[in-house]
Amino acid sequence: MARTSTRLLVLGAVREAGAIHGYDLRRELLSWGADEWASVSPGSIYNALNTLVREGMLEVVGTDRRGSRPERTTYRLTAEGEEEFRGLLRDNLRRSSPPNHPLLAGLAFLPFLPRDELAQAMKDRADGLQAQAEERFAKQRAILESPASPSRGGIPRHVAESFRLTAELLQSEAAWARDLAERLEGGELDGLWAADH
Repeated sequence: MARTSTRLLVLGAVREAGAIHGYDLRRELLSWGADEWASVSPGSIYNALNTLVREGMLEVVGTDRRGSRPERTTYRLTAEGEEEFRGLLRDNLRRSSPPNHPLLAGLAFLPFLPRDELAQAMKDRADGLQAQAEERFAKQRAILESPASPSRGGIPRHVAESFRLTAELLQSEAAWARDLAERLEGGELDGLWAADH
C-alpha cells in the first residue's frame, strides 16, 4: 500500500485509541471530517485495516459479537506500525508539493466559454467556497469550545487544525476566484478569446 493519508490516519487513530474496533475507527475518522479534508472513504478505511494487518503494522487482538450484529474485530498497533506511523507523520508534515486540484483541468480550457459566463462561474464558485469555509471555521470553533474529551465521544482538539487549514484554503481559493472574475469583467484577459478556438 502506498504512503497515503488513509494509511497515516488509520495508523494514527488506532495508536491514539490503543485498541479499537474497525467500526469505531471508521466512526471516529468520519467524526473528524476526514472524509472531507482527506478524501478518506469508509471503504478505504476497512481496506487499509486489512492491508495493515497483512503487513504486520496492526494486529488483531480480538473479535466479539453483540446480538445479531456482525462480528467486530479489534485492532492494535504493532511496533512496526508505530515506526511506520512516525515515518509517515514526519513525511506528511514536512513534504510540500504542488496541489493536484481538479480545477486545474478546467483552467486549461478557459477560452472555450464566453467571458461573461466564465466570470459568473467564478463568482458562483467564490460564493460556494466562502460558505464552505465558514462552515469549517464554525466546526473548528465548536471543537475548541467543546468540553468533551475524545474518550467521551468528543473530537480531539488537535483535529480542529484540519478544519482551520481547510477553511483557510477555501477562503484563499474564493479570493482567487473573485479576482479572476473581476479581471475577466475588467477586460484584462480579453486576449484569451482573440485566438481562434
